[in-house]
Amino acid sequence: MYDPTHFENLKVAFENRIYDLDNIDGLIAIVDRADRTNHAVLSRELSMKFTLIGLPEVMAEVVLAASLEDLAGEILEIPDAIPGCSLELQFFKRVHDVSVQCEQISEALYAVWENDIELTQTLSFKYGEEASSYLNRIKVKFNTKISEDNMREVVPFLDHVLKSLELLNEI
Repeated sequence: MYDPTHFENLKVAFENRIYDLDNIDGLIAIVDRADRTNHAVLSRELSMKFTLIGLPEVMAEVVLAASLEDLAGEILEIPDAIPGCSLELQFFKRVHDVSVQCEQISEALYAVWENDIELTQTLSFKYGEEASSYLNRIKVKFNTKISEDNMREVVPFLDHVLKSLELLNEI
């Protein structure tokens, strides 16, 4: 019988909770969803983008991914394999005062997520147009893999995402 992988089970947990936050709780609006299988490298990825209701200026993206190594280690029960998934969070926000706002963003996200993250901010603007503001892609990478053992952490994790969105909207 088929036994779902960590990725499949976590994917369902994340999808269910995010859809509940949209459809039942009315706290967010989902703006995009992608469920990808990359046949070139045999990996899986779920991406869900959303904003807080009434605050579309800042968007969050939750990305759950499993590599070939992760999937094979689990399915083939390879000794010493550490099966699991990587979890990444991205926020997209326009900034006008780069030196001030980027520092505030960093402080706010480290306050929410503490030292469990790797934070990167990448600024961009459209060439040919005057840059009165920049699009800030804020990438929050978590240093540990997650597995089915972390199922109970999905709800608190998404609560932290909502708190991060609130803080980023204030900056």
